[in-house]
Amino acid sequence: MPELPEVEALAEFLREHAVGHAVVGVDVVAFQALKTVDPPVTALGGLTVTGAGRHGKFLDLDCDGLHLVTHLARGGWLRWRDDLTGAKPVRPGKGPLAVRVRLSPAEDGRAPGFELTEAGTQKRLAVYVVRNPDEVPGIASLGPDPLADDFTVETLASIVGGSRTQIKGLLRDQKVIAGIGNAYSDEVLHVARMSPFKIAATLTDDQVADLHTAIVTTLRDAVGRARGLAAKDLKSEKKSGLRVHGRTGQACPVCGDTIREVSFADSALQYCPTCQTGGKPLADRRLSRLLK
Repeated sequence: MPELPEVEALAEFLREHAVGHAVVGVDVVAFQALKTVDPPVTALGGLTVTGAGRHGKFLDLDCDGLHLVTHLARGGWLRWRDDLTGAKPVRPGKGPLAVRVRLSPAEDGRAPGFELTEAGTQKRLAVYVVRNPDEVPGIASLGPDPLADDFTVETLASIVGGSRTQIKGLLRDQKVIAGIGNAYSDEVLHVARMSPFKIAATLTDDQVADLHTAIVTTLRDAVGRARGLAAKDLKSEKKSGLRVHGRTGQACPVCGDTIREVSFADSALQYCPTCQTGGKPLADRRLSRLLK
């Protein structure tokens, strides 16, 4: 699933490659992906792309004040095409293509654009055409952005204080903190040397400060690694930069212990026992506690 660093990189990529082009057309293939009807998607035709930004894990393409907002969900991605001239007409079907955005030709005559695709059978990719990004329910309910200047230690302290939620779940809750998903929450907790099942309200002041540093540095480092990369290279860069997430059975890069996993119905987390749980493995079941 694309998280804050990848979506930030995609927004930067679109600022470089799409801004200044007019929208020739938007072809919707997966009709279930389009979540709005007013304004219609056809209203984007003829408008000029003036900016691209990010709201948590939402990608926002500004077209003369009308916004094409996308949430890539678990299996979605943006595929840039330098030239869509001669591309086959889109047809509804079972393929991964959900939406194609065609842009005006560049000086060299090539007509660029991008396609929103979604792999897998769970179709959750969502596209909105709105006058204001806050009209998207998921954006309106977002918590603070962890890379914003006002995301301070005090902000985080107010979030964790009194919460009986496990810290892993708290970090993933978009209404609490925007942009962190399953992968980067694992990475943050590894850097902070903190158990994913630690109850948020039990954090000491020093632990809150350490967690804040881990959140900011982990995300900024990931954004820095992704900066300047082509959209097609972002997935592999993310995977190569992860230290514990998705690396079950491998050696921890910090201490050398074996990275372990806890599986759930629809996801899994990875952690290092030595770095995060005092050397004790976590039972592999939902709402697990440290084995005694």
